[in-house]
Amino acid sequence: MSGLWVQIAQFFVALSLLIVLHEGGHFFFARLFKTRVEKFYLFFDFLFPFSNVLPFSLWKKKKGDTEYGIGWFPLGGYVKIAGMVDESMDKEQMAKPPEPWEFRSKKPWQRLLIMLGGIIVNILTAFLIYAMILFVWGEKKLPMSELRNGIEVADSLAYQLGFKDGDIIKKVNSEDLVYYNDLMPKMLYAQTVTVSRSGKDTTFGLPVNFVEQLVDNKSKMLFAVPFPAAIKEVTPDKNAAKAGLLAQDKILSVAGTPTHTVIEFKKALQLHKGNIVPISVERKGTITSLNTAIAADGTIGIELNLPSNNEELAKMSNLKMEVKKYGFFEAIPAGMVMAKNKIGDYLGQFKLIFNPKTGAYKGVGGFDSMRKIFPEEWHWQSFWNITAFISLALAIMNLLPIPGLDGGYVMFTLWEMITGRKPNEKFLEIVTTIGLVLLLILMVAVNANDILKYFK
Repeated sequence: MSGLWVQIAQFFVALSLLIVLHEGGHFFFARLFKTRVEKFYLFFDFLFPFSNVLPFSLWKKKKGDTEYGIGWFPLGGYVKIAGMVDESMDKEQMAKPPEPWEFRSKKPWQRLLIMLGGIIVNILTAFLIYAMILFVWGEKKLPMSELRNGIEVADSLAYQLGFKDGDIIKKVNSEDLVYYNDLMPKMLYAQTVTVSRSGKDTTFGLPVNFVEQLVDNKSKMLFAVPFPAAIKEVTPDKNAAKAGLLAQDKILSVAGTPTHTVIEFKKALQLHKGNIVPISVERKGTITSLNTAIAADGTIGIELNLPSNNEELAKMSNLKMEVKKYGFFEAIPAGMVMAKNKIGDYLGQFKLIFNPKTGAYKGVGGFDSMRKIFPEEWHWQSFWNITAFISLALAIMNLLPIPGLDGGYVMFTLWEMITGRKPNEKFLEIVTTIGLVLLLILMVAVNANDILKYFK
């Protein structure tokens, strides 16, 4: 299976799981307060948000008062709670007198919990996933103190910002940078960076639209941990194979220029493209020099051995990872702290997006952007880590006070609890319709942004 399909599969599984859990939260509290749930659907069985357009399901089964099913329109899911103005816009039912088992007959605090149920479950899901990640895999971090030779610049944007190869990054926004893992997350909010360069500390500022430049430059990684250039595979009939280079060879120099790292090796190839030069390699403890033709595009026909995670990176570069193991009961509070920190990170990204000066709004994307955050190989720790973060993102998004989202219903219920006045049902129908249309426009806009990125 190709990397693209692996990403799609992971995204589909994660999203489906989180939708079922979110709607299950509403379902649980509705049943707890003896409220009838007429439908429980993964995906929509209509063209969202128009409940009467193309109404059909891929699968459904009635059990008790509830119809369980899978819809055809994969933009979310829903539970249809009797006596509630929701996506189904069932005006016939709302025109009848309220029944004891309907949502509108319940006390305000009960309705509030029913509407918060999905958000509560999303947060609990993330906390439990993080706790189990720490319990099963522990916490692995690469201390900056291990990078004695500093970082390598992996993107031209980093050079433009003022970074140089060999910089030892010490502080971001006057805060000590202890772990390499925290470098890029902290850089998103960076205003100043302090590096040690040639034994001296240098502090320089970053532009306010740094995130916009990241997006426009399509930069995935500004920095790299230096690691050696070792050949994973030699392409048959290409220049490297003709020269006698073999898999597992460790490349030491190109045309006499030492290439201790992958980036140095690639730079050397670019300097000598179109020429035949000696490439020195270490093979089973013996150093061999082989005259190799470098193609006009700066390649020789090899695949390099690249680390797939931080552990492999540390091993290849002879760096010591800091590993912390958690017992089951230790992992529970640590998972809560991890979830809390991730919520803070997500809210920080929201702040960037809503500040036009940062240009971060350009990076907002839809389903394709979410798909891309999954690795191209199925890696369980990464899968659960990303799933937990998406779960928190869904919780925060659903808490926004927009009619049609859980937060909209929460807002009106809180208003009722504070003022003692229940909003008019006709008013709720109108604002819910407006909210659903706005949500549709927003979904179209963010997914259109994904499409535009391909053309750019």
